[in-house]
Amino acid sequence: MSYPFDCISDFMFFETLLGPADVILIPGGSHPQLMERAAMLYHQGIAQFILPSGGATSHVEKTEWDFLRDVGLSLGVPQQAILKENKATNTFENSRFSLEVLRQHGVIPQKAILVCKNYHARRALLTYQIDFPRETTFYVSSVIDKTGTSKDNWYLDEKKIGYVMSELEKISKYFRHHIPNWVK
Repeated sequence: MSYPFDCISDFMFFETLLGPADVILIPGGSHPQLMERAAMLYHQGIAQFILPSGGATSHVEKTEWDFLRDVGLSLGVPQQAILKENKATNTFENSRFSLEVLRQHGVIPQKAILVCKNYHARRALLTYQIDFPRETTFYVSSVIDKTGTSKDNWYLDEKKIGYVMSELEKISKYFRHHIPNWVK
């Protein structure tokens, strides 16, 4: 059945084909599914580094980075493959601080995989495209997080509608002033 809001579903929930990359980026979060996907991709040999990003939050005991690192270690990702960014408090900082960490490690990514919540995928991609060099190709591997929100059910529950529409509103608010910069 089609709905008038199908265009929102298509815009917000998306993934790309994946290919070999320099790094797997996780723009923060307290959802183990993020690192579970990153670890799976790492073990497939798609990238040699995983860079979870995230500072202190009320959702985890220490930092989002500590939480995600611990999940990765429990899944057999070696400590040296998990780069550290543990100060970011929002997606813009996840992007900016992650690029700084990569540069400190001598990694200028030509290709990067973003592992993010499925309803956060569009905003995460746009945010990382602001800070990273234009030449960086981004692949997107989105996951269904612990809320269970998906393209097929977000519109059936008031709370899930809130998650998706909040992300959509943030896209409008955050990126309006960046559009002229992308055109230049």
